Amino acid sequence: MIKPVSYVRKLEGKSNTHLIKFDDGHEYAVKYFIQGFEKSLPNEWVAYCLARYLQLPIPYAQIVEIPAEFSAQIPDFIESSSRYQFASRYISDCYNGHEISQITKIVNEQQLASIILFDYWLSNGDRTKKNILLKEVGNGTYHLWIIDHAECFGSFNWTVDQVEDLPVKILKSATHRLMAQFVKGESEFYEAIKVIQTIPNFLIEEIVSIIPDDWKVSVEEKKILSQYLIRRRKKMLPSSLKKFMDREYFPLQSAERNRGEDEG
Repeated sequence: MIKPVSYVRKLEGKSNTHLIKFDDGHEYAVKYFIQGFEKSLPNEWVAYCLARYLQLPIPYAQIVEIPAEFSAQIPDFIESSSRYQFASRYISDCYNGHEISQITKIVNEQQLASIILFDYWLSNGDRTKKNILLKEVGNGTYHLWIIDHAECFGSFNWTVDQVEDLPVKILKSATHRLMAQFVKGESEFYEAIKVIQTIPNFLIEEIVSIIPDDWKVSVEEKKILSQYLIRRRKKMLPSSLKKFMDREYFPLQSAERNRGEDEG
């Protein structure tokens, strides 16, 4: 397990997140477990593991243990009751979606349909333009990364009843619409859902089971979360995809075609 060596600064946001350098030579955005955001770290962990399996563009992350004496030196530190925190490798020289006015091309466009389906699977209603990173690789050309999954499963402090009753609805996300503009064809969505549906059940259960006890997710909550992920991808995700295609993707594609005809 990597160890912290120096504190850098506090990062923006409502959660208790700090930029810390570790002994592997990299800086990490470290989210501490705090009251009021009890499910933030479990959400981050589950989303990260599933995203990595799906080969989505998410920064490398891991569970870390930070000594109390190190944390005590952090300015305006909100005390954590957990030994373990969630650390996501910091990607420098990036912009968020609000900071870029025009994007000509996204070089990893083949991953965008999968990102959208991933958010629907995990009920991530927080895919705002602040929760993507754009790293410029050329004039108007960017590589897109996804970050911050603290509000998956409907909330950063969800309960069993809430998870079992999450609706199937269109997620209001300008970022999804932005990404959808670069998806070449509807087949990419159908391929993405096929991959999600073939993730082994035991792998999902294993990912959830590794959530540290310090993060206070009960055995019942872990069971419900696993069942939710397994059930939703088969029974609800196809319905979510149809709604997204009908209300978002097809209208975008139609508008793009009409724009091209007008320019021609």
